[in-house]
Amino acid sequence: MNSVSPAAAQYRSESPEDARRPEGRRLRASRPRDPNGLGPSGASAPAHGSPRTAPGEPDEVDKFKAKFLTAWNNVKYGWAVKSRTSFSKISSVYLCGRRYRFEGEGDIQRFQRDFASRLWLTYRRDFPPLSGGFLTSDCGWGCMLRSGQMMLAQGLLLHFLPRDWTWAQGPPELSGPSSPSRYPGPAHRAPPHWAQGSSSLEQEHQHRKIVSWFADHPGAPFGLHQLVELGQSSDKKAGDWYGPSVVAHILRKAVDSCSEITRLVVYVSQDCTVYKADVARLARPDPTAEWKSVVILVPVRLGGETLNPVYVPCVKELLRSELCLGIMGGKPRHSLYFIGYQDDFLLYLDPHYCQPSVDVSQADFPLESFHCTSPRKMAFAKMDPSCTVGFYAGDRKEFERLCSELSRVLSCSSATERYPMFTLAEGHAQDQSLDDPCSQQTLRLPCSGRLLKAKRPSSEDFVFL
Repeated sequence: MNSVSPAAAQYRSESPEDARRPEGRRLRASRPRDPNGLGPSGASAPAHGSPRTAPGEPDEVDKFKAKFLTAWNNVKYGWAVKSRTSFSKISSVYLCGRRYRFEGEGDIQRFQRDFASRLWLTYRRDFPPLSGGFLTSDCGWGCMLRSGQMMLAQGLLLHFLPRDWTWAQGPPELSGPSSPSRYPGPAHRAPPHWAQGSSSLEQEHQHRKIVSWFADHPGAPFGLHQLVELGQSSDKKAGDWYGPSVVAHILRKAVDSCSEITRLVVYVSQDCTVYKADVARLARPDPTAEWKSVVILVPVRLGGETLNPVYVPCVKELLRSELCLGIMGGKPRHSLYFIGYQDDFLLYLDPHYCQPSVDVSQADFPLESFHCTSPRKMAFAKMDPSCTVGFYAGDRKEFERLCSELSRVLSCSSATERYPMFTLAEGHAQDQSLDDPCSQQTLRLPCSGRLLKAKRPSSEDFVFL
């Protein structure tokens, strides 16, 4: 046997009947049409449990419906069984840019500890009602928001703590001289200067502070209440499905409005293009100011109805980088947060597990429900093509290094064989005129000789194979 099984813990396991039934056809109430049409797979509708007002229908009925569906979802997503995920002892495992080979027990435990140190944000119940309704749980509809929270949380961990930081109460690490091998590439990233020299106690305090920012309370800057509030400008409300592109813009607004974080900004790409001058202007609006850290979010679509396999090598290359925050995506109508891979399987954190809300105002509030010790895998072929890729650059030097890495990865194959996931461009987005003949590109599909003329896509309508 060439496999090992890290410890398993809390993950929802569906019944065989649910597994055979498409997600969109599982038990739910009738839903009104969503004019924005964005879901976990890029095309969505309001989720069950969303309160609505019908002509002549009293508010008490709406309230009863919301409570009933919330209770049903709490039961549906509130149970779990222990399961095991097998890993090959031959192939390398990449987790948040780190490379592990399971050649000994120490390597396995170091991988477990690194995985368990990522923040796990799942469905919650019994929190204060969300604005505009009676919902006290996000079960059944908030999975993409939770995946977005996990991606932002990973960016905040890199921003405030060294990459080598691990949760002190995580799985025990075997002492010894050996260490896990890492991806052979640029020099290992140093911690931000404001985190250098901080003690373990200070790092644990910062860890708790980051977790508290994602609390399910109206006062939390990145909590569900704040994200739902910010989503109203995109015609979204509590109970709706959210797409990866919409969540990316919601995260940008949340960071912009957070007074506790002043040295971090979020850039969301336009039309599958990262404009380097726009990033630079956002990170350093004043030439005399210090360069801010930047989280770069790139909404993409990697195929039509299913993932085009020509993108898999590029996705793997991106997940090998320590500057990559992972991928906010999942399976159709089932959002997941991808943070690594082994062979042809993605590693992910699953938000589909309902837990009670935690009162983070307590001095020593429990952290166990914000960390998962059970890595799970999913075949690349099951990945939904609509997703958002995230990156982090702590300073100007790291941004230049990121651009260099992305240029190498995105240009590793001939344009006549495949179209890149996204592009890097000099200058500003406003400099690109839609009337410029040069902006009209001719794309060659790898599976056929037919030529197509590409138009500039909107935020949710991407050029894809």
